[in-house]
Amino acid sequence: MSGGISIHCVDVASGRLAVGLRVEVVRLGPDGQPQGPLLAEGLVGSNGLLQHPALMSDAITEGGYEVRFAVGDFYRSQDHATSSPVFLEVVPYRFHIADPIQHYHLPFKFTAWGFSLFRGGA
Repeated sequence: MSGGISIHCVDVASGRLAVGLRVEVVRLGPDGQPQGPLLAEGLVGSNGLLQHPALMSDAITEGGYEVRFAVGDFYRSQDHATSSPVFLEVVPYRFHIADPIQHYHLPFKFTAWGFSLFRGGA
C-alpha cells in the first residue's frame, strides 16, 4: 500500500488556511515533463488539505510528479488581486517519490508575492 501524498495549503499573508485554492497533480514522464491526464484535482477544503482519493491510494507510485497551485485565481476570488495577471499565477512544484511506502507531506505556504514548498513530516 502506498504511503500517499498530503498537500496542506496556508495563505500566510492572511494567516488562514487556503480554503478554495485550486490544486492539480499530474505525473511526470521519463522526459521529466507532465504526462497524461490529471492524477488529482480539486479545491483545498476547510481543513487546509486537498482531499482526493487518488492521493492516498496505490495510484501513488515511484516516479516524478508536478503539483500546480492556482495562486492567481485564489487571490482574485478573495478580491485581493489588483491586476491581471497577478505576480504569481500558477506555482508548479516538481518532486520525485523514491519509496512509495513512505508518506509525502507537502506544505505549501504562500502570499501573493512568494511561497515556500518542502517535504514536511507527517
